[in-house]
Amino acid sequence: MHDGNEREDDDMAGTGISVRRRRKGIYILPNLFTLAALFGGFYAIVMAMDGRFDLAAMGVFTAMVFDSLDGRVARMTNTQSAFGEQMDSLSDMVSFGAAPALVAYEWSLKGLGRWGWIAAFVYCACAALRLARFNVNTGVVDKRYFQGLPSPAAAALVMGFIWLMNELERKGYELEWVMFGVALYAGLTMVTNVPFYSFKDIRMKKSVPFAVIVLIALAIAVIGIHPPTVLFGIFVVYGLSGYAVYGWRRFKGQQTSVISTSTEEPEERGLHH
Repeated sequence: MHDGNEREDDDMAGTGISVRRRRKGIYILPNLFTLAALFGGFYAIVMAMDGRFDLAAMGVFTAMVFDSLDGRVARMTNTQSAFGEQMDSLSDMVSFGAAPALVAYEWSLKGLGRWGWIAAFVYCACAALRLARFNVNTGVVDKRYFQGLPSPAAAALVMGFIWLMNELERKGYELEWVMFGVALYAGLTMVTNVPFYSFKDIRMKKSVPFAVIVLIALAIAVIGIHPPTVLFGIFVVYGLSGYAVYGWRRFKGQQTSVISTSTEEPEERGLHH
């Protein structure tokens, strides 16, 4: 629903003329998905404080699902708005920036002292930088690729590792330096210029062969075998795929940048090569 049709009467100053102005509102449907994603990140933090790291991981992965839906729902229902874009960025910062950093710190990194919170902060800061760069470069980036690892995938690397190790009954203090490396890799990869396939050229409204539906069903079944292992494996492959694409393009002498046109920000130009 949208309350933009509601109007309010205002008198023009000094004229006594009544003017009916349109009251600004927000679209409920896509923002409900965004709020659900935000709740997933908040839930993850709370569960980590209670020592339930499996539920914390589930919270972040659930946030990923809702985050992938809010934009599509907005486009399908023609309810895009500047408010929704800003809300989505703030939700992403909590769910895929602050939450994974805090959960990783609580699970393992705090045992490293200052090195632990430095790694957690680097990840969190890189997520903020990644989201800010995405917002300002939206109009100049090749839509088929992300510039750097997208923040949901980075969060999936961190949380997927914690979830899998928790399922294997490995303690965080046993894997402090491994967690340190995973957090730094995920964080720093977000702010590289390495191209990661975005899947945005896949049209959901386009008809597909019956075999595609069968493959999707099989994929869901495979994930159901052991979600922590399968999901972490998927995002490890994706987290490495960008470097593979980058290396292949360099080998072929092709352009490695995903920037399709020049930017108006002079200080940003050097980051696009």
